[in-house]
Amino acid sequence: MKKSARFSFIDLFAGIGGFRVGLERLEGKCVFSSEIDKHAAATYERNFGEKPAGDITKIEADSIPDHDLLCGGFPCQPFSVSGKRLGFEDARGTLFFDVMRIVQRKRPKAVFLENVANYVTHQRGSTLSRTIGMLEDQRYHVEWKILNASDFGIPQARKRLYIVGIRKDSFSRSFAFPQPDQRKTSLKTLLLANGQTSAYRIQRDDISITKENVSEIIGRRINKPIQIGIINKGGQGERIYSVEGHAITLSAHGGGAAAKTGAYLVDGKVRKLHPVECRRLMGFPESFKIDPRPSQAYKQFGNAVVADVIEKVGKNILEVLE
Repeated sequence: MKKSARFSFIDLFAGIGGFRVGLERLEGKCVFSSEIDKHAAATYERNFGEKPAGDITKIEADSIPDHDLLCGGFPCQPFSVSGKRLGFEDARGTLFFDVMRIVQRKRPKAVFLENVANYVTHQRGSTLSRTIGMLEDQRYHVEWKILNASDFGIPQARKRLYIVGIRKDSFSRSFAFPQPDQRKTSLKTLLLANGQTSAYRIQRDDISITKENVSEIIGRRINKPIQIGIINKGGQGERIYSVEGHAITLSAHGGGAAAKTGAYLVDGKVRKLHPVECRRLMGFPESFKIDPRPSQAYKQFGNAVVADVIEKVGKNILEVLE
């Protein structure tokens, strides 16, 4: 007999499904998803067997099923009215408006949002303040925190803002974000064998390794990237790191010889990360089907959320609701 779902959720701005991976581990059931990028939506469909609805701005809130938890990594956009707080109207013209109109209509027990860490300082803090204010106006108790994937068992320095709103009639105690994991991890534990990564080697005459021995650094800098060299002048995408430390933040954009993943010295050879290694650095399962085009795979993982962090925050949300 199939086990019943513990809770229901909707997956907005779903990307390739990082929220879904993390929340399904907690026995959640996704009842609706939305993603506008056709390539990300295709990857989502390959893995979850359903095609996400498209542009959220064109979807009526009444057509979305009832749900316990609304989640999504919504884009950061400036609100149109500077210096004034007009509540719900303040969000018009932004995609956060669409989050709020669904919240207003469907009244989920909790809201779970993710954004870049710079959202905290965007428009001198007014963007975050208004975001929180609009959720509070709808009678949600709101907490926010910047969490780093490096602190939760994933060897990637990836700081992201997480916002959790709990409907005030749905809990009896306060929500708290999970505490950092004290385990020491390293990128080398997630790497593929050399024979599988030869296509990702960087062979140039302007590679310079400046730190041969990182043992002392490892003792002082646990769970962080350790730069050991440069390519060319060491600009974006041109820095080389040790696999004894953590990976840098995977990115959907950027240039340089090691664009989107950074460069690493692996068994004496400098290379980018393989898309499979990126999958592991985002906490996705080995069974997750990756877009066969490396450029799309890099972009999709760079835009994704870390499933392990979603799972840990989600666990704390459920403890409050249950």
